[in-house]
Amino acid sequence: MSLTLRHTTLSLPAGPVWLAARQAHAPDVRGLVILARSTLDDEQTARERAIGDALNRAGFATLGLDLATTHEDERDPDLRYNTPLLANRIEAALAWLDHQPPLHGLARGLVASGTASGAALRAASRSADRLSALFCLGGRIDLAGAGPLGALALPLCLAVSHDDPARAMLRQAFGLIHGDAQWHDADDAGLTAPAALARVIPVLVHWFEQHLPAPANTPPSTP
Repeated sequence: MSLTLRHTTLSLPAGPVWLAARQAHAPDVRGLVILARSTLDDEQTARERAIGDALNRAGFATLGLDLATTHEDERDPDLRYNTPLLANRIEAALAWLDHQPPLHGLARGLVASGTASGAALRAASRSADRLSALFCLGGRIDLAGAGPLGALALPLCLAVSHDDPARAMLRQAFGLIHGDAQWHDADDAGLTAPAALARVIPVLVHWFEQHLPAPANTPPSTP
């Protein structure tokens, strides 16, 4: 699917702070996927770009979302573990999207990794009316807590590498999810290397193609 995308740099309100965001959008997209990150390092930037480019090529709009400000990232490295705060910021972004007329009617997905996975799952457990599907690239879904894990009503795909040191803990947390959840084994030494990420991205794109319904006036994608 070929789209002429408009790229926009944004600041989204979230309580007392403004969160940096990067939107790629076109009038004829089939859905919107939020790419949330809890740290602002180069690795996360490269990952967001690779995933965003693949989703854009598949016909999706994207919104890259920083869950911490630059000042917070530099001064408070432990902020990334404040799952309730980061979840609230994801929900603030969802509320902002509710008031954007050009984006009305688009099904929304959410991608997260690292500690942002816990925040994303916690927010998703309270936002079934604002989200359609969730994809976590490993990360700490356990930080969401047992209650949100058990309450999740959205389809979730969790990609986990075989050598992830938190694999056993993630499997235990995954077992608390009662809804539609899929565990994807990534046969790679971690999901941060470009080659490993390149093998997981098609799984991610297909997940949203399956679970984000296209607007009624959007023709179905052709093989």
